[in-house]
Amino acid sequence: MARLRYVRDMSKRGKVENQGGQFPANVRGLRAIYETEPEIHAALLPRPLTPGARPEIFVQFSNVQLFLSEGRTTEIGAATVGVSCEYEGIKGFYVLAMPMENDMIVIGGREVYGEPKKVATTQFKLADNKIAASVNRHGIDFLEMRGDIGASTGPQQFLEQMFCIKALPAAARDDTFDGEVFLTLLDWKRNFTDVKTVLNPEIIMRESKFDPIIDVPVKRIVSMVFTEGGTVNSGRVLRSIPGEWIAPFINQRFDDPVDAPLEVELASDKKVAHA
Repeated sequence: MARLRYVRDMSKRGKVENQGGQFPANVRGLRAIYETEPEIHAALLPRPLTPGARPEIFVQFSNVQLFLSEGRTTEIGAATVGVSCEYEGIKGFYVLAMPMENDMIVIGGREVYGEPKKVATTQFKLADNKIAASVNRHGIDFLEMRGDIGASTGPQQFLEQMFCIKALPAAARDDTFDGEVFLTLLDWKRNFTDVKTVLNPEIIMRESKFDPIIDVPVKRIVSMVFTEGGTVNSGRVLRSIPGEWIAPFINQRFDDPVDAPLEVELASDKKVAHA
């Protein structure tokens, strides 16, 4: 008898592990919140998401030991950039970018939850109470954070939620989609055993046509912390949405430089002009 591992015998499937898509992990993280231009903040959000109370951007670098199943563990570096927003009383962040190592983790997150993951190279360095993290794609360190480790504020436990869009671009390549488009919600249950403040925080952005985070400028760093502990990640579909709501944003998850970027008029520019 021959075996064919491209096809699963569902009668022998047995109990499915990690129901609900939950994967425990040990994580060291460098996390920051910064304020950007309000008009840019609002323009980054597809419907039905609405801007959060403040024009804040979430940035996180993580060194993750992920436990996929018994005896199967992987270690990855990852970054996440999110835009503060709300949907029907749920406060969270719309995931703008999620570069990370490990192609299978990238593929799984994109196909299951619609996470805009891209394969990248990351650096996470901690030495002599100094911490630095960066992410590189196409030879460009397009996003970097660094600072000095300060005092501990103790452990923290909380639920962090992120919004994504799960969509399958049309084979016709005509800015439509094959099948329904879904708004998804990621539930990240944080169990940080220790959280330390980061002093002298810096966020550095560099030009990249493939990852243009530099278009979302830092006006003020609100906070930066170094975290250690665990997390359990899962996600679910909230609702379907019209494809035209996400069409202007879908390029974010591909290396597809925009030939006609949105021009955003800033209130700060008007103040300078009238000065």
